[in-house]
Amino acid sequence: MLKHLSGKIDISGNAVYFEQYIASPAAPTLVLLHGFLSSGFSYRSLIPYLRQEYNIVSIDTPPFGQSGKSHRFSYSYKNLASSISIVVQKLGISTCTIVGHSMGGQLGLHIMKNHPSLVNNAVLLCSSGYMSKSSKLLRTASYVPYFSNVVKRRLEKQGVDKNLEYVVYDQGLINDEMREGYLRPFHNDEIFRALSKMIRDREQDLSALELGHISQPCLLIWGRHDHVVPVQVAHRLKRDLPNAELVIMEDAGHLLPEEKPKEVAQLIKGFLREETSKQKKD
Repeated sequence: MLKHLSGKIDISGNAVYFEQYIASPAAPTLVLLHGFLSSGFSYRSLIPYLRQEYNIVSIDTPPFGQSGKSHRFSYSYKNLASSISIVVQKLGISTCTIVGHSMGGQLGLHIMKNHPSLVNNAVLLCSSGYMSKSSKLLRTASYVPYFSNVVKRRLEKQGVDKNLEYVVYDQGLINDEMREGYLRPFHNDEIFRALSKMIRDREQDLSALELGHISQPCLLIWGRHDHVVPVQVAHRLKRDLPNAELVIMEDAGHLLPEEKPKEVAQLIKGFLREETSKQKKD
């Protein structure tokens, strides 16, 4: 019988929220990491296609979703990757598959680089890559009092509909459930203060040289019409990661877990079956 658990684990004074779906003690574990300005909510359509065969842990990366938004916490990728690794280990998981979307993909790459024994392989969905650190001017401005209000006003000006229209290829998928789900975490004003600190803390993405040291097998899945992380980034990652394969999905944009959950689940299952078969042969 499937078990569904949820809770929070304190990491350096910041509560990290997780949801856990347990299919069987013997089943492999998938750790789902969402993108920037998102939460585990983005995986709600994908999880039903996977939870019968895999144990699943969906984590709200701080300061997003239901996780803490402490302004004393470091929101660097290095610390976020370390925090996620600690949460996974505290849940009694020794090895897993990372499934990371957008920023979650970059965090997955950091986990594979810095905590390699924890990750067997990874599925990167429109993963961010090759982004530079925020400009010195922006980092300096983020120290100014009330800068968080500037962040809030900018996001409010963009609006949830405009953001969703930018990341989804088929506009007909956008509905009230999506609007409310992606907007809900921003009802808490503390997130804007935390985002201001994230601007200062976030380092640049892993370089080609660093990516070259990641040996775990990676499946890259991309939307042909991704305007956030263009397909060119996928081809660069495929080139720089030593053990990667790439699948490009037609009629899809950036928000693959929402747009193509069934197809993405099938690709994940096929990839993991193939990896299991390789291990048995070895």
